[in-house]
Amino acid sequence: MIRKGLAGLMAAAATIAMPGIALAEDAAPRPAALVADQIPAVPLAMVERTRPYMEYRTASFVDWDPKTKAMLVSTRFGDTSQLHRVASPMGQREQLTFASEPVYSARYAPDGSALLFQKDSGGNEVNQIYALANGQPRLLTDGKSRNSLGPWSSSGKLVAFGSNKRTGLYNDIYLMNPAYPDSAKMLIASTGGGWFPIDFSPDDKQLLVFNYISVSDNQLYMIDLAAGTVRKLTDSSNPVGYDGLKFAPDGRLWAASDYGSDVKRLGVVNLETSLFEPLVDDKIWDITDFDISRDGRWIAFEVNHAGRSLLKFYDTQSGQIRVADSLPAGVISGVKFAPWGELGITLNGNRTGSDAYSINPQTLAVTRWTRSETGGLDTAANVAPELVEITSFDGEKMSGYLYRPDPARHKGKRPLIIHIHGGPEGQAKPYFLGRDNYLVNELGIALFYPNVRGSTGFGKRFLALDNGPWLRENSVLDIGAFLDHLRQDRHIDRKRIAVTGGSYGGYMTLASMLRYGDRLKAGLEVVGISSFVTFLENTQAYRRDLRRAEYGDERLPEQRSKLEEISPLGRASEIDIPLMVVTGENDPRVPESEAEQIVSAVRANGQPAWHLLAGNEGHGFRKKANADYQFWASLLFWQKYLLDETQ
Repeated sequence: MIRKGLAGLMAAAATIAMPGIALAEDAAPRPAALVADQIPAVPLAMVERTRPYMEYRTASFVDWDPKTKAMLVSTRFGDTSQLHRVASPMGQREQLTFASEPVYSARYAPDGSALLFQKDSGGNEVNQIYALANGQPRLLTDGKSRNSLGPWSSSGKLVAFGSNKRTGLYNDIYLMNPAYPDSAKMLIASTGGGWFPIDFSPDDKQLLVFNYISVSDNQLYMIDLAAGTVRKLTDSSNPVGYDGLKFAPDGRLWAASDYGSDVKRLGVVNLETSLFEPLVDDKIWDITDFDISRDGRWIAFEVNHAGRSLLKFYDTQSGQIRVADSLPAGVISGVKFAPWGELGITLNGNRTGSDAYSINPQTLAVTRWTRSETGGLDTAANVAPELVEITSFDGEKMSGYLYRPDPARHKGKRPLIIHIHGGPEGQAKPYFLGRDNYLVNELGIALFYPNVRGSTGFGKRFLALDNGPWLRENSVLDIGAFLDHLRQDRHIDRKRIAVTGGSYGGYMTLASMLRYGDRLKAGLEVVGISSFVTFLENTQAYRRDLRRAEYGDERLPEQRSKLEEISPLGRASEIDIPLMVVTGENDPRVPESEAEQIVSAVRANGQPAWHLLAGNEGHGFRKKANADYQFWASLLFWQKYLLDETQ
């Protein structure tokens, strides 16, 4: 396989000219780290037209400051998201970190005496852990290994974390006093899987750790910190999925688990028998994220209702469950109680944007803490997503979210872009569209986000329907069923439909272009898989076994043959509609070679294949300047090949 890399692609791109396209004074400057191979220059007029939609911000709840009762959020005022402190609801955001790379994850010590955060470099996911003191970050890890920040001990003296510094591959579990980082002590030496520290027992005598085998197989272990012994809580022969594991003040271990059920229920793991006892059961939908108040009185939990979030409070004293029904419609994340009892969350919705809120568990009063800027646009004017439900080729029920343009403003049948999520264990939810609201509001393009088989949020049976190479293409057939349904919609222009997606959604984009090319006008894939075999051979070694559990094992001849058969690369000569590919050079998950080989193969067939490569990004673009340019380049692609327009 030929790997050009950024330098090689820059040289190649310099020798390629697009017919009729020349760099002009009215072209928007391209960020230095980007190479736009065969992509026309972006006109400044396009930049000006789209500007309000590019200048939005979001704010995500991160943690509570125990000392000041301020809220810690992650938001962006420059090119990347950084940590900010908000002293009171709707107060000024005080920036705390000033890194060139995004900072999303951080934890205060229980007494507020220290703040730790993690960040990587250029999207390589090789995270380092830092302590923030007097405005200055202090590196606590070695600067070379991959690390994952875990929980603080109840006393606030120690922190657990995962690191691959011993082998360079798999996470081992460590314990560290952040004041003396050289004191880090290894607790578990792992030989595979995805190990992470989860929570300390209230007396700090035990640490719960988690080994991620697959999305539906999570193994739990308890470490006795004094004795240094490890006890396994779960049965490897009975795969079980867990979410939100946490100790209550009384020492009980709470979890959301699909043990004995198709959906996740909220209950307690018996530490003596290791059995899970469900106490709250929604019966139809998964209970996912949750947290427990410091006094143990309240448990706040999210119910994933076909992608939409319902926030509920369980009173452990009375057993009563109440719904926080005054929250706007959207998607909830980051559920965490403050020491004084208020619950913090992030709420994301297309008509609200994405901002930080708090809820009083006793009164259910909702308080908005941030109102992020939206380029002067009113988010309430954005369209509300519509839930679309269908029956697929084999009778399987599935759904997705459709964002329709305003029919009063955009007359007639509208073009459609189908946007397929990654994972494959991801889930399409009714999120804020951000830049893509320009497509809906101004260009009148409908956007549809399907949940094909294998998506989370619909129970473990549905989750397993695409596992392995022989079931993989059934998810592509689901796209065909959605296409059949949407092409019959009297508001959709069946002659102007395109497909896009990222990561596994990138594979689905390519596979859909092959199977349904006669019904699609174009495809745009972002950091996608073009060959399962080369992907499995070249993804970072620590991830390889995790992905084999989902896709298949390329080392086994029969599975390798099937993986090659279903991979788009082997049939690239059959792609006869335009393609655009977006890549991050530092991507540890789907290496850039996956993009290079499909672009070369499609071009060899005489078909258009635009390629945008970022030398300072990984699995998706996180820097604003890069993401803006990616949107403009994509907009050029859609205008030319979906809307049949030229600049």
